[in-house]
Amino acid sequence: MRKISMLTGLASGLLAAPALAQDLEIIGKPHQGGIGFQHAATELASDIHWLDGMLLIIITVICLFVIGLLAYALVRFKRGTNPTPSSFTHNTPVEVAWTLIPVLILVFIGAFSLPVLFKQQEIPEGDVVIKVTGYQWYWGYEYVGTDIAYDGYLIGSPATGGDNRLTADVEQQLIDAGYSKDEWLLATDTAIIVPAGKTVVMQVTGADVIHSWTIPAFGVKQDAVPGRIAELWFNAKDEGIYFGQCSELCGISHAYMPITVKVVSQEAYDAWLAAAQEEGGYVPVEQFLANS
Repeated sequence: MRKISMLTGLASGLLAAPALAQDLEIIGKPHQGGIGFQHAATELASDIHWLDGMLLIIITVICLFVIGLLAYALVRFKRGTNPTPSSFTHNTPVEVAWTLIPVLILVFIGAFSLPVLFKQQEIPEGDVVIKVTGYQWYWGYEYVGTDIAYDGYLIGSPATGGDNRLTADVEQQLIDAGYSKDEWLLATDTAIIVPAGKTVVMQVTGADVIHSWTIPAFGVKQDAVPGRIAELWFNAKDEGIYFGQCSELCGISHAYMPITVKVVSQEAYDAWLAAAQEEGGYVPVEQFLANS
């Protein structure tokens, strides 16, 4: 599988070069100094972003309330204005309030967060099913029900002729693949190709140690545990390129194990699928975008 991926990766750069004008827009990508979420490309990600915003409001109100109480206590009960402190053992109304109010807040949060969690965990029937296997330190992909199987390596990893450094040769590989040096440590020699607006189910496992398959813009993350198969799903609404990373410490080259997903139109996906099925492995999708 490694040799096939190396050959297809080199072929990808050569074949994709004349098709750069049809390259997809890079959407799901981290930005220097960014403090917010990446663009929500799925309903799952949109739900997570909304839930985070709601929780931020609740947390802010609680923090301001507590700070207000502390400020009031500092002013009202300081030694200068209250030389003789009160002495009591309990206050039933206050104790009831600080028990019930947190319970009600947690119930309110649970009423909105549990449906979001259940939506992630209830796996629908997939229009596309892909088995992904984590290795030290690359990803293997198999399109279930087809003969398509290939590996995805970091551009610049030893498998692609690099040594995990951004050299001039690696920068040229990135350019040949339609990227720039800004995508160093993000772009891979092959990518997962999926159609926009369709349900994609990923069957995730590991071959050696625990890895984790993650695409932030999709709002999905699943540990890849050896000997087990777990599932996640997404339905990407926007065509483009999305990046992810292995999110479970898996060894010395953990930082060099990125993920690339290209979301294309149904027409481009069908053409790519037919070509990849005939090849039995990865082919660049850019050559099919102009006709989609």
